[in-house]
Amino acid sequence: MKLLRFGPAGSERPGMLDAEGRVRDLSSVIPDITGATIGPDSLAKLAALDPATLPVIHGEPRLGACVANSPKFVAVGLNYSDHAAESNMPIPAEPILFGKATSCIVGPNDDVMLPMDSVKLDWEVELGIVIGTKARYVEEAKALDYVAGYCVINDVSEREYQLERSGQWTKGKGCDTFGPIGPWLVTKDEIPNVSELAMFCDVNGERRQTGSTATMIFHVPFLVSYISRFMTLMPGDLIATGTPPGVGLGMKPPLYLKAGDEMRLGIAGLGEQRQKVVPFKL
Repeated sequence: MKLLRFGPAGSERPGMLDAEGRVRDLSSVIPDITGATIGPDSLAKLAALDPATLPVIHGEPRLGACVANSPKFVAVGLNYSDHAAESNMPIPAEPILFGKATSCIVGPNDDVMLPMDSVKLDWEVELGIVIGTKARYVEEAKALDYVAGYCVINDVSEREYQLERSGQWTKGKGCDTFGPIGPWLVTKDEIPNVSELAMFCDVNGERRQTGSTATMIFHVPFLVSYISRFMTLMPGDLIATGTPPGVGLGMKPPLYLKAGDEMRLGIAGLGEQRQKVVPFKL
């Protein structure tokens, strides 16, 4: 299934994408797409529905983040060996973990705001993991049992904040609008091999990132197991799993985003996002 949320920001309704690519309204079935509605039993009930019995939403409604009220937004740094090389950083012996503020989460096609004094805004297409079942000290061999599905994440980053302003990476990762999520939460049954998904990101119509989840250093089952040893993963939690090469930081000379720039990014089977960079506004 491809689950989604549609409607004005703050008033989204739950939906699913049918086989013809039409949005179907799930409001009569569940209140929203949240941790409470993406557990195994809930997903089985949704999968049993006949989409033809659900109302069609005509036109092109705004899409919100594909899961609401995520308790945590965990991210993994330098998880592609070629991205580590372009960043002039060593390949980590263990996953590098950092947090993105849940307040940065926006819809997949919402505008991305330049922070007020930003000078090094960057893009990062990433595979997102959506947790469906409470996970604590889970075995790697059973880790996928705790996953509801996957989505596209743009781990928008401000590199000066992240790398030059002292302290941890979190400063450059959690600004407002730095977490476009979606367009859909694709349940794991639709993704037979999450370790072989093509990825891309275009900026102003030029291809910047071309990669595959096949070149991850630490793959999805290991990441879920590993992270669950440091914190309890809750239903609805998001994990951004790292980005392939081609970010602005790694270009020679570096190239960063400015107001008016447009990003288009996607992952095979998980859909695409589009964002425009806009000036900061309160």
